[in-house]
Amino acid sequence: MDLHDFDDVAENYDLYLEEMYRSEDNHAGFLDFYLEFAREYGKDGVIDIACGTGAVLLYLAQHGILADGTDLSEAMCRVANEKAKREGFDLHIFPANMTDFRSDRKYSCAIIARSGFMHLITPELQRAALLNIRDHLVEGGMLTFNTFDPYPALQAQQMKTKDTDASFRLEYVNKDRKREKIYNAISYDPHTQIMSGHWKFETLDENGNVTEERVRPLKMRQTYRQEMRYLLELTGYEIVNVYGGYCKEPGDRSAKNVIWCVRKK
Repeated sequence: MDLHDFDDVAENYDLYLEEMYRSEDNHAGFLDFYLEFAREYGKDGVIDIACGTGAVLLYLAQHGILADGTDLSEAMCRVANEKAKREGFDLHIFPANMTDFRSDRKYSCAIIARSGFMHLITPELQRAALLNIRDHLVEGGMLTFNTFDPYPALQAQQMKTKDTDASFRLEYVNKDRKREKIYNAISYDPHTQIMSGHWKFETLDENGNVTEERVRPLKMRQTYRQEMRYLLELTGYEIVNVYGGYCKEPGDRSAKNVIWCVRKK
């Protein structure tokens, strides 16, 4: 199982992400980027792949674009559906793997937001996903997804990381109105390019004492740009734009967040 498959993670996902992005500078323009992308390319339908708890889906719906959504995690899909219904939207949100999901329609726009694509931990899975998504796009349909540029210094550090080397990430208030602290430890295997690790959640009482501890696993794969370009060519896409951030910063230099915008050939 992955971090996102657990009910407690899905139910608190929006809450801790909100806190996380207060201190991280790579999230500015996130929702508006996808709204603009969907408006430009989504006239024949939009699908949000790895939709999580529906942040992009609901933002699109609030602006008049009713997109389909899918995610590998049933827990994430359930939370997304609950949020959509509370806001009065009847959206088609279904659990499925991006490598083999099936829909009875094709789309002119596909979105994989945040780090969804990076959870494909082998080149074979990446290829399968890109081919499957291509099959669900109309001719000339557009796909956007994210990777990030690996940093050798950080890789070297993560190659030495042990499971016990968890570092503090953030503190937030969970759905039960209790404080929680999040720690994570990530190790890197240069042969597979996989980051493996875990997130530890500590629930605190009013005195700051730990009353509960949960450990959830996480795996993601780092993909270099040259590798990604070859993979896109092999799976039948042409690159339209590569951005270094959601405000369409130039993508020609090293960036923590690399946003690919590609077209089905």
